[in-house]
Amino acid sequence: MARKYDPEFRERALRMLAEAIPEQTSLHAATKHVGGLLGVSPDTLRIWFRQTQIDTGVRPGITTDVAEENKRLRRENAELRIANEVLKAASIFFAKEPGQPRTK
Repeated sequence: MARKYDPEFRERALRMLAEAIPEQTSLHAATKHVGGLLGVSPDTLRIWFRQTQIDTGVRPGITTDVAEENKRLRRENAELRIANEVLKAASIFFAKEPGQPRTK
């Protein structure tokens, strides 16, 4: 299960990574170095670094804000589909209910 890191820790790790990149031979070496110091997986640091590049416009991709909005809209869409199905079932149930007075 993925561990949750607080935003301050994440920002600190990214600052440390930015400082380590010029000193190391590659991004991989820098993430291993900083990850070892902080007890974070190098892959986690690499993902954070790339997502930060996307969010700041340095790298193309889906920003965090857009991804969160998409997630919210998908959840809302699923809830509305369920509500719609419930309303359809209720309308069918009440339309077939015996003993209702007939209108002329």
